[in-house]
Amino acid sequence: MSSEIKANKKLTISPDRLAGSPECMNCGTELMGPFCYYCGQPDKNLVRFFPALVRELLEDFMDFDSRFVRTIKPLLFKPGKLTRDYLDGRRFRYVPPLRLYIFSSIAMFFLFAVIAPGTIELGVEQDGDNPDLVVRMNESDKEDLREALRGLDGVQPGLAEQVGNEIEQAASGEEAQDDGESGEISFNINGEAWDPETNPVDIPLMPDWINDRLNKEIEGSPQKGRAIEENPNLMLDQVLEVLPGTMFVLLPLVALLLKLWYLFARKYYVEHLIFALHNHAFIFVTAIVLILLGVFTDWREPAGEGPMTTVMHGVKTLVLAWIPIYLLLSLKRVYQQGWGLTLAKYAAVSISYLVLLAITTAFVAVLSFVLL
Repeated sequence: MSSEIKANKKLTISPDRLAGSPECMNCGTELMGPFCYYCGQPDKNLVRFFPALVRELLEDFMDFDSRFVRTIKPLLFKPGKLTRDYLDGRRFRYVPPLRLYIFSSIAMFFLFAVIAPGTIELGVEQDGDNPDLVVRMNESDKEDLREALRGLDGVQPGLAEQVGNEIEQAASGEEAQDDGESGEISFNINGEAWDPETNPVDIPLMPDWINDRLNKEIEGSPQKGRAIEENPNLMLDQVLEVLPGTMFVLLPLVALLLKLWYLFARKYYVEHLIFALHNHAFIFVTAIVLILLGVFTDWREPAGEGPMTTVMHGVKTLVLAWIPIYLLLSLKRVYQQGWGLTLAKYAAVSISYLVLLAITTAFVAVLSFVLL
């Protein structure tokens, strides 16, 4: 019984861009198509007029763009299809899993760093009939805000003066502080007060350099705490520096979890890793969509009220509801087990992942504080 294989001409090189060589110009193997089946070099003719090379460069860029478009649709709307196609050998039409993960994670963390709310919050807290104005800001932003206050009297008389007083109060440090905020460490070690010289923390079986670093962190923690209180963006910036690398290190552990829960599924570790790459890329791209929807809504309706805000809230709810459904369907499609077993393993994998994510979050917080 014979079967016909239909070639997709969109996934190869057009004839007008080929050199027409009978043999591979790299290894000398006889060519049977546009690519050498031995070394993989394409039979392209690069010795041509410069305008033609520029045109081909643009075509290559558009080809990558079309490859990205072919990837993003199943990534968002067809759970598990990218992983299933990749494992079945249909790979060239899509962006590779690792490249997709890196691109989506960089884009998400970049957007979050750029669009993340700053420490300036200008609003009114309603307490009965008496509204209280709340102002929080960075030192570098105060002059710009003072300049902007000139137009506030036209909106609400007296508001500019009230905001100005808040700024001066914050700048002069007149805000009340807690009685315990003295900058001293007051916990006990072995029944005596901690002291970096006479009574330091000394964890058994730990190297001396770890204990020394721990005591230095304890000694410097009050100063870091005050710096974070004055400018919360310090901690946020440090977290954004540490988190991408930590999430990348987390991936092999997630694949290991899948390997353990699907121990008898007869799949290699790398197959679980590819599945984890695709699902994390889906979460990153979904987060990008949510961030952009929020930016668009704030731009169209800065007051946070109106038909656009209502519609976007509904869209965000649907997107957030789609995430767990997507992950469940992708698990069912890739591992091809019954619904009962899939639901049980979905619950087990989810709980394991949340525990791992909680540990990772704590690690990121501690590491960010240490590196501050």
